[in-house]
Amino acid sequence: MFVFGLLKKVLIYSNSTYGRKATTASGMGNGVQEHQQALTQGEVLPSPPASQSEGYRQGLSVVNSLASGALAGAVAKTAVAPLDRTKIMFQVSSNRFSAKEAYKFIYRTYQTQGFFSLWRGNSATMVRVVPYAAIQFCAHEQYKGILGSYYGFQGKSLTPIPRLVAGSLAGMTASMITYPLDLVRARMAVTPKEMYGNISDVFVRIWREEGPKTLYRGFTPTILGVVPYAGLSFFTYETLKKLHAEKSGRTKPHTYERLAFGACAGLIAQSASYPLDVVRRRMQTAGVTGHSYSTILGTMHQIVTEEGLVRGLYKGLSMNWVKGPLAVGISFTTFDLTQILLRKLQRRGYFR
Repeated sequence: MFVFGLLKKVLIYSNSTYGRKATTASGMGNGVQEHQQALTQGEVLPSPPASQSEGYRQGLSVVNSLASGALAGAVAKTAVAPLDRTKIMFQVSSNRFSAKEAYKFIYRTYQTQGFFSLWRGNSATMVRVVPYAAIQFCAHEQYKGILGSYYGFQGKSLTPIPRLVAGSLAGMTASMITYPLDLVRARMAVTPKEMYGNISDVFVRIWREEGPKTLYRGFTPTILGVVPYAGLSFFTYETLKKLHAEKSGRTKPHTYERLAFGACAGLIAQSASYPLDVVRRRMQTAGVTGHSYSTILGTMHQIVTEEGLVRGLYKGLSMNWVKGPLAVGISFTTFDLTQILLRKLQRRGYFR
């Protein structure tokens, strides 16, 4: 509620700024168009100081990105939570993965623990995903602006390398801020309800029993994994939208096209970074699974020795080829459509 309250205030000021700019710049082409648009909508807009307009626009952009990103992350992760929990269970165990075994695990969990147990740990996921997705999408927009300004691409699409860098930096920024929440979510996903009561209980017990450093166990493989994952996700999605616009002449893809672009982005990114995701999960849950993993290379060596290269480091990847593209497609599509909706509501004066 706080975010949307803040969004309402920023949008009110943005409308005021918009009217000021349309009036004072009426002698220029862009100003005339904006002024005429305001008049055709029958708006009478107050005029705060023109020097504040840039700040209000930037504030509006940031809040829009944060709100859209938060909703995108929440919708996407909730949709695939049962598959995500199943994947984690196989990642952190030595049991062989197959579609049949995954189905058995889901059905057995449903029978013994109930339907909503399939979403166990999802509350911790939301606590992490909402700020993570909000920060990641918002950071991506800001990094695109910074790199576009640096390389002289204002108002244009970035070239491939800056596009890849912007996505990687966005993922790194979000991961550094929210990592302990990801560890807590992994712990809750692989333990019975009796072990941890709630999210705060996980934090307290890890702090007391394993030490505060444990909250960042597995952080290095996370960062190493998020560079190709986030970079390729944003790069692929932005590139496909750019190619689509060039081929079709439409700047706004249909919803099903956005879902398809996001699915492709998720498929490529998940496949490239998956082994590090397995290593991260093993290190995060070592305290409750009876294993001892200390370094990235040591964890990889132990997994490969005990379970094999493909069956160990790529365990559950086939499920990720279902879950990952679905989640990423929903996430990118929700983000884009939410931003479009917020801008339409602002233009029509619903936040006045």
